[in-house]
Amino acid sequence: MSNQSVAAGVGLAGVMAHCGGNPVAAVEFLVGAVASSPAAPEPYASLAGLWRERRPELEAGLVGNGSVSAVTAQAYFFFLDGNMDDAAMALGSVTGARPDVAWGAAPWFSDERFLGEVSPEALAEACLRTLDYGHDLDTDAMRERFAPWFHAVEAVGGRSPVPEPPAAMSRLPRACGRYDLAFALCDRADAIEPVMWTAVARGSTWRVMGDLERAAAAFDSAIALDPANWSLFLDLADIRAEQGDFAAAVELAGRGLEHGPDEIALRAAHAAYRTRLSGSPDDLKALIALAPDLPPSPYRDQLIDHACAGPNLPRLLVARARRLRAK
Repeated sequence: MSNQSVAAGVGLAGVMAHCGGNPVAAVEFLVGAVASSPAAPEPYASLAGLWRERRPELEAGLVGNGSVSAVTAQAYFFFLDGNMDDAAMALGSVTGARPDVAWGAAPWFSDERFLGEVSPEALAEACLRTLDYGHDLDTDAMRERFAPWFHAVEAVGGRSPVPEPPAAMSRLPRACGRYDLAFALCDRADAIEPVMWTAVARGSTWRVMGDLERAAAAFDSAIALDPANWSLFLDLADIRAEQGDFAAAVELAGRGLEHGPDEIALRAAHAAYRTRLSGSPDDLKALIALAPDLPPSPYRDQLIDHACAGPNLPRLLVARARRLRAK
């Protein structure tokens, strides 16, 4: 958007704050100006002025307000107050809700003071919040918008004293198709101490890239680091099923059941993979009984598809299972 849009937003905000006596409405106009040109300094200067002059009214008007304009303003107000952790997490929430705007281009987000003081844990949480709404971030346009985030995770992840934050941060560049940065953050985490979460992050990146053998090796490492974690066995079973190795998938799901015997997803996967391997009607019936307890999802449909491809299954039973796919 043009500088005219920024100037108009700043001008209207001034009218609302000083003539209309409504600083909260002024914030809405200023955040609109930010959205039109996130790197422009003028809206932030006006927000800082409002925070100095009308803080009690803003605090009262913004409390409990989860709108994009309110949370964007609060992120900057946290920064002004030196609360870098809450500033990062608030901006992560806004970015997750509206990734079509380059909120990270805000001058304060790349400020040396912010990057030097925000904790790795808070920035990791902020990265996860950007993914909350499941938007497709793997495009050139999104990679350009998220460039300030990539700079931030490189700077802050590099000074983490523990491995979990950089491992968690790697999920954002992975979602954006920046696999090189995702692996670099995993390397940073492993250099501190190998932990299960890093192995999972590395395996998930290989899996997204389509390298299932390296993904499986990473999940094997995760199991070695946390051998009682049933979900790791399920992840690795799913990978082996993608590779067509249903014998391994059955074996892994069975090992997972030793640690999570009541987990519905694990029980459903075990039944599905046993059905695909042996064509057992009883296993397909078990899957049919479990399926309604799984949330409708592509994963549930995939389990049903795997099972229905089992050898020599009764047609009526297969039809009954496939009807669950559409529900």
